[in-house]
Amino acid sequence: MPTQNAGARPQFNSLPNGTSDEERVRALIESLSAYIEHYHGGAVEMVSFDGETLKIKMSGACLGCPLSPVTLHGWVEGTVKQFFPELKTVEAMQ
Repeated sequence: MPTQNAGARPQFNSLPNGTSDEERVRALIESLSAYIEHYHGGAVEMVSFDGETLKIKMSGACLGCPLSPVTLHGWVEGTVKQFFPELKTVEAMQ
């Protein structure tokens, strides 16, 4: 049975003042990953974020999935750009 918060809109107001963009992006990716893991059996993990490029590692059911580019660019990139419009690209790492 799905948990109530799975897939909920990320809440950044619970992060302490002075939290860096990298920490905020990491929290957002962790939230997305929890949803992906719960409903799809895959996961995404932030490798790095330099302000313009976000590097992600995909695992679980995402590996080899023909829809992983949609997950990466449509879902992860699209969601992160809502909160960080300066993001230029999202790249999958091995």
